[in-house]
Amino acid sequence: MNIHTNAKIKQFLLNVVLILLAFTIQNCVFPLLPFLAATPNLLLILTFSFGFIHGKGAGMLYGVLSGLLLDLFYSGPFGFYTLAYIYIGYINGIFTRYYYEDYITLPLILSVFNELAYSMYVYVFRFLIRGRLDLPYYFRNIMLPEIIFTVVTTLLVYRLFLSASRRLEDMGKRRDSTIV
Repeated sequence: MNIHTNAKIKQFLLNVVLILLAFTIQNCVFPLLPFLAATPNLLLILTFSFGFIHGKGAGMLYGVLSGLLLDLFYSGPFGFYTLAYIYIGYINGIFTRYYYEDYITLPLILSVFNELAYSMYVYVFRFLIRGRLDLPYYFRNIMLPEIIFTVVTTLLVYRLFLSASRRLEDMGKRRDSTIV
């Protein structure tokens, strides 16, 4: 096994650990904080970040992992969240050609659109189908606070994720240069 493959495996394992940590914080810690009106969607942030930074394939892979975690722990049709997260990872992977490490504006814009699309997906298939037609109420009380919290959290989480990815890449490059 060569060094480049070893670095890819470490990157994958780090990303899986980040997804598990984000899932745990999002579903076990945030609900216990009484001052939060809404909770940021950490899995959504990581999924679109993986897609945006690493491309469509990686976005879809991590979308499957994030979606399966949610599908396993929440009731409803199996695959509901997985489908949404796969699409989010894939669509954000399309924007990887516009990826620049220090460019935060596009990830914030993507965060807004991803959260809006995800919230509309949940609204249509969880509420609208059951006859709950009050979209302005849902938007004002559920979607908007979650969008705001997710975008603010994206500022921090995206930078941390980018820093960790950069360090792993640098470690791999250093090992490549010491062997040559």
